[in-house]
Amino acid sequence: MTKTAPINNSTIKQSIKIYPNEPLWKRVPTHDEQGALLADFMMLIPGLNKSSHIDFLNTIDSLNKLFTQYNKHVVFIDLNVKLNLLWVSVKSHPGICLELPTMIKNIVPNAILVANKT
Repeated sequence: MTKTAPINNSTIKQSIKIYPNEPLWKRVPTHDEQGALLADFMMLIPGLNKSSHIDFLNTIDSLNKLFTQYNKHVVFIDLNVKLNLLWVSVKSHPGICLELPTMIKNIVPNAILVANKT
């Protein structure tokens, strides 16, 4: 099951839905409203699903505030609690795929950016 974290901003589509067995590739947008390609990144947050209820809610709230600050860039957020994976799709902007993960790491120090060597 995947939970989509709520965003408190009208610019980003707000939802908290459960998609049982719905693959991420079917839900992730690939283009913005103008047809431009989106960029994305994934972060592993070890132990998130084992954290206390209060710690979990505090983490989600802090991430929610961060994503609200980046509402001009963030298009889609998916938090798979079972796998401790955070997926973020953003509008292309120089440096955003390094800047935003760095800000997430400041909030969740054990978060790890999942990358591919090229």
